[in-house]
Amino acid sequence: MKEYTALQHKKVLVLGLAKSGVAAAELLHELGAFVTVNDAKPFDANPEAQDLLTKGITVICGRHPEDLLDEGFELVVKNPGIPYSNPIIADAISRNLPVITEMELAYLVSEAPFIGITGTNGKTTTTTLIFDMLAAGNRNPLIAGNIGTVACGVAKEATPDQIIVTELSSFQLMGTREFKPHIAILTNLYDAHLDYHGTFEAYANAKFGVTRNQTEEDYFIFNNDQEVVRNYAEKSKAQKVPFTTNGRCEVGISADAEAIYWNGEHILNRADIALPGKHNLENILCAVAACLLAGCGLQAIKEVLATFAGVRHRTQFVREWKGRKIYNDSKATNCLATKSALEAFNKPIVLLAGGLDRGHSLEELREAMGNVKAVVAFGETGSRFIDFAKSCGVKETVAATNVEDAVVYAAKLSAEGDIILLSPACASWDQYDSFEIRGDVFIDCAMKLS
Repeated sequence: MKEYTALQHKKVLVLGLAKSGVAAAELLHELGAFVTVNDAKPFDANPEAQDLLTKGITVICGRHPEDLLDEGFELVVKNPGIPYSNPIIADAISRNLPVITEMELAYLVSEAPFIGITGTNGKTTTTTLIFDMLAAGNRNPLIAGNIGTVACGVAKEATPDQIIVTELSSFQLMGTREFKPHIAILTNLYDAHLDYHGTFEAYANAKFGVTRNQTEEDYFIFNNDQEVVRNYAEKSKAQKVPFTTNGRCEVGISADAEAIYWNGEHILNRADIALPGKHNLENILCAVAACLLAGCGLQAIKEVLATFAGVRHRTQFVREWKGRKIYNDSKATNCLATKSALEAFNKPIVLLAGGLDRGHSLEELREAMGNVKAVVAFGETGSRFIDFAKSCGVKETVAATNVEDAVVYAAKLSAEGDIILLSPACASWDQYDSFEIRGDVFIDCAMKLS
């Protein structure tokens, strides 16, 4: 860990605990700051807060006092999920207090360089691929951010010969000031999290934070097939590395139907890649480019691509059952992600979909519904999915109570050679606490099919 003294004897407020808040509070305490933690959960039911108190950190639990900032804080570190409309955050901004997330702390103390991956879709798969490739190439990577360990917990232990691979949300990036990954990736930009950001422009600006502080010594890998991403890339001061799936290009990384090319030179055949789907090809291009720039050998990259079958909950192959292949895509919480999953298969699909109803249109899925032979719908959007499926000409539709119920129906509606695919196109929170729990339930039910 770097010797970082700028926060020594400074009063710092950590707002919201969870894993990132605990890690941030502990790191700040180590750096010599006077730390106060404020969390909504009552102290008696808050073991994290109880532990922090024993370490000499001030803890205020069970409420958010309106006059909290009158204590004279010089910095606020907030949980990424807390919106900027929160009264305490809004008060901090009105007082010109800096408001950051723990990702910024991680950068400030890390001796290791960062690879930062952001975008609307594809972050988790890209991040995991990069980590696996760098590990296979003996580049000693660490993984942090939305997957893996909390970033500042990883960063304080990292050494200069390591690389920290980080999946970054727009929420995290909004809370950065100096954060500067050596290699930054922007996979794509679509409407998402507008309930948090308000507008697409605000959301995209937050994502651009992944490259905002980069210099000509750094690299920015970006989606050259999307005009909105190209426009943002023009503002980056880093060395630009475009990626495209629309044919061989002389600059950056590209792919056609047969192969992948690095600066126009053939480097590997697509037939040697295990992971299906055009959307995954984009993720693969990002990962390969990042690893080549990080000094990873091509042979290690090829070895990973030959065996990598997907990230848990993201077009994850679960099992083969009576000639059907079953896939878990619970992380598909919007229509675009489900559209990508549907387009990855050229066999008949029994689609399990539904969940929290945010009022989003399902029309984005229409052109990808051609191979869908049946839809089993559940959750708040269940009836909307059934009406939509019928309008697309899907012959069989069933309303299920939940995922457990849906697996039973899907097994009955499927035939040998079919794909059974959970790809909900909705958040899980109407019935399940997270998409991971929803996916785990699906996997458990699929494995119990006799």
